[in-house]
Amino acid sequence: MYCKQLVKPDGRQLTLYSRRPIVAGLAPSPFPQPQGANPHLRWHPLRGEWVAYAAYRQGRTFLPPPQYNPLAPTRDPAHPTELPAGDYDIAVFDNRFPTLALDAHDPPDLTVATAPAAGHCEVVVFAQDAGASLGTLPVSHIVLLLQAWAARTQELASRPGIAYVLPFENRGAEVGVTLHHPHGQIYAYPFVPPVPARMLEQERAYFAGHGQALLVDMARQEADAGTRLLYLGPEAIAFVPACARYPYEAWVMPRRQTDSFAALSAEQREDLARALKTVLLKYDGLWQREMPYLMAWYQAPTDGRAHPETQLHAQFYPPYRTRERLKYLAGTELAAGMYAMDALPEESARQLQQVRVAWEMSEEIA
Repeated sequence: MYCKQLVKPDGRQLTLYSRRPIVAGLAPSPFPQPQGANPHLRWHPLRGEWVAYAAYRQGRTFLPPPQYNPLAPTRDPAHPTELPAGDYDIAVFDNRFPTLALDAHDPPDLTVATAPAAGHCEVVVFAQDAGASLGTLPVSHIVLLLQAWAARTQELASRPGIAYVLPFENRGAEVGVTLHHPHGQIYAYPFVPPVPARMLEQERAYFAGHGQALLVDMARQEADAGTRLLYLGPEAIAFVPACARYPYEAWVMPRRQTDSFAALSAEQREDLARALKTVLLKYDGLWQREMPYLMAWYQAPTDGRAHPETQLHAQFYPPYRTRERLKYLAGTELAAGMYAMDALPEESARQLQQVRVAWEMSEEIA
């Protein structure tokens, strides 16, 4: 992996990653001056959790026409985008409109507890080609992305006050994406957020009783059953979980206990990239169109401790329940917190299994 660090005119950091030596000029920015972002947190007494507030995000770029794509490489220096022209594969830069900022300060004094939203938010541009998608990239490019996620996690974990790093991708207008160029984000939180915190509680309890990571055992059981399998390789697995809360939900993970991107071996990265690509190709092949989804990668907290109880893994949440119908979170999901499914995971897995991914015939992957 090759890496080059640059600084934008407005002070934001830009890091380029590539499978070959990087050729790129100065870091551009559509904005000459710093944002001066100062988000804050407000405590929700009934739910026992923080809510972030960043009102300036209302003004962020929203579905611009292709000629004004801010994530495309700069072609005209008089009209800079977020990325330089050059030879590189992946770009990571500080979000201009962050929900969390390391220098956040002076939260308002309210009737509920408040605090600075002291974290960090980054944008990860998967490729220079605006027409590409994560699933169409070669395996070697996805391997590089796994390496970049590891590098970013380690870098962010070294900053004071960071407790958890979450890479994710929103794909499609149905899940609220504001730019169609293939990209994701990384949030670095000052605490372990509620969803991974709850999962960690379950993983710790299981490990205490079984001496093994919960997800490693689940992966082995899914491999043995085969009913919901989407990919099974020597080092990685993908499946529709028996407890899926979305009709076409899928999980992707290493088969051996591995708590973070940084802990992956070269063999695991290669097979994990193939598992990830397989799921994405199956999604797009299901109805012969791009499948929207939320992809979230969970890993160990950045507290410097060993976490044999937890497992690096991705969870995919596609919003469709049929070809034409979205699954909306309604009364029982939002009001009660209990998900209700109209489709059996076994049937969803069967449909995805029928989408063939012809690895041996793909020149792109070879």
